[in-house]
Amino acid sequence: MQIADNLVVTLHYTVKTAEGEAIDSSIDKEPISFIQGTKYMIAGLEDELYGKEKGNTFEVTIAPDKAYGERHDQLVQQVPVSMFEGMDVEVGMSFRATTDEGEQSVTIIDKDDEHVTVDGNHPLSGLTLVFDVSVEDIREATAEELEHGHVHGPGGCGHTH
Repeated sequence: MQIADNLVVTLHYTVKTAEGEAIDSSIDKEPISFIQGTKYMIAGLEDELYGKEKGNTFEVTIAPDKAYGERHDQLVQQVPVSMFEGMDVEVGMSFRATTDEGEQSVTIIDKDDEHVTVDGNHPLSGLTLVFDVSVEDIREATAEELEHGHVHGPGGCGHTH
């Protein structure tokens, strides 16, 4: 069976920067499972999976535009520390912020006595990523999985929709 839309794909992966810096891996953990074509994975990796079969291993380099996008300087803003009154904020913290465009995830990248600098870019934006992938399994998705848009475990999905 070849990977196509609406099939459940189970894989192991290791991802690193183009310079070789390790970012994440499923090795020594459970492999991940998802429904192909639901945009669960970044576009570049999902595109590379089409046509692969169980047992295939491959490496793929994915440019930022097919991963987490380019960095945008306008998403880095310095705001008054008074906006965080009552909160103990530290560099590296992430949270949801209300913006003119709606809710957005931001990370605190700097802080001084007067200002907090927040970054609305995804932490991996602007990076070329290199994935090592091993396709562990491929199967038909159940009607319920397709309806819910995600893979269910042996006992169902474990939550209500």
